[in-house]
Amino acid sequence: MSWFARFDRHPRRYVALALTAYLFINNSINATSDWMETNRDGSPDFALWEPFAWEYTSALAFLLLAPLLFAWFARMPVRLSAPGRQLLLHLVATLIFAILHVGLMVGLRELIYHLAGGNYDFGPWLREFFYEYRKDAWGYLFWFLIYQLYHFVYSRLKGEARPVDEREDSPTQVPEHFLVRKLDREFLVRVADIDYLESAGNYVNLYSQGRIYPLRSTLNELSERLQSKGFSRIHRSYAVNHQAIDNISYQSSGDGEIQLKSGHKLNLSRRYKDNLKQALS
Repeated sequence: MSWFARFDRHPRRYVALALTAYLFINNSINATSDWMETNRDGSPDFALWEPFAWEYTSALAFLLLAPLLFAWFARMPVRLSAPGRQLLLHLVATLIFAILHVGLMVGLRELIYHLAGGNYDFGPWLREFFYEYRKDAWGYLFWFLIYQLYHFVYSRLKGEARPVDEREDSPTQVPEHFLVRKLDREFLVRVADIDYLESAGNYVNLYSQGRIYPLRSTLNELSERLQSKGFSRIHRSYAVNHQAIDNISYQSSGDGEIQLKSGHKLNLSRRYKDNLKQALS
């Protein structure tokens, strides 16, 4: 298994580990720099553990907010239309992010100093918040760009699909194939060879012959578009190709499970059970 295949099995886990490692290294360097700089003038006016408390509480507060921040980035992809509105929304988001980050950070520091028998003094709130906001706004921009770069590279390595016969004047046309670009190569994926569709944020993963191809769409839009090709929605996260089904089992709760010919199993929600039965009959 290649390094990318290993990464692709648990991308969020590896991203979280990389983010944690980066913040630990970066903030450790900042803490030791604070200690070394204050020692240049003689006796420091704070204990050795204090700069580490300052830096690590900032990192921990960011890690707690990171899922919300990246979820927001996913909901606000870069678009050429309405740039002023996008800029305004991101500007408001930097303020909200700074308020939450500073609030968590100061709360953690207050707790640490209390446990150490001391008292943490943040200083005048308006002045210190503006000081922290500058850094948080810059950090927001930095992570937004990193998020966009990550998804650009990831989609190129994994291969992003698009309908090969789609025309701009007919966006609802039912495709026969999907064209997948992966680095410097292109692949054709037949719609009939797709076993099932899986919702993945702003993308839908196409599972075909043991491979996964992301397509920028929503599951609702794509499943309706491929309905005439024998696809049915079976769950809020899945749609299945009728030809890929081996058998269906039902539970007393009304939900069920679909066994595919490939051996993969998918959950069948009772919400979509009757529609699937009707489509199959």
